[in-house]
Amino acid sequence: MLPDPAALGRRVFVAVNGVDGAGKSTFADALAGVLPAPAARLSIDGFHRARAERYRRGPDSPEGFWLDSYDYGAFRGLVIDPLRPGGSGRCRTASHDLGSDELIEGPVLQVPERAFVLVDGIFLHRPELTGIWDASVFLDVSFETSCRRMELRDGSDPDPEAPGNRRYVQGQRLYLSACGPRSAADILIDNNDAGAPVLLRGVPAGRSSRGLD
Repeated sequence: MLPDPAALGRRVFVAVNGVDGAGKSTFADALAGVLPAPAARLSIDGFHRARAERYRRGPDSPEGFWLDSYDYGAFRGLVIDPLRPGGSGRCRTASHDLGSDELIEGPVLQVPERAFVLVDGIFLHRPELTGIWDASVFLDVSFETSCRRMELRDGSDPDPEAPGNRRYVQGQRLYLSACGPRSAADILIDNNDAGAPVLLRGVPAGRSSRGLD
């Protein structure tokens, strides 16, 4: 069960985490539609670092993907701080545009005081984000599933061990090893079959893993 914004009298921050292709955005969008309070939707993907920073360790570096992909300071400053008690309630949805590789001032989102803030993305249990989440969901899929889905979405190689996947698969393995998000998450869901997700941990008996209410 997720914390209740009305009972807490403030916004509730929920991470929807998983590797690439785990179904994070789709799940978070669906979850937003069934929660008992308004839900603001954001993604860590609006807060990439500039390309020169992301690839400073080399274009194939797993360490670069794991360590340099996102600007967590911008995310905290533009999203989390304004939505905490006493903040303005107005956050930015992005600080960087991947297409142009330019820093931007993304659209402003006004979030009601008693609302859920659902953030999807990879690496959400990094130390830089410690203390933000009131609850977190981890969508667990194999890298075989991940790469098959990324093939359909981006046309990439479906083999997790292909050279072209090394940066991303190995970088995410570094995250899984360093941060243990499967154990850290409050709610763990096997999402290898997105049409029939399996709740592994976190919702009381009798509750639906789809509603998480």
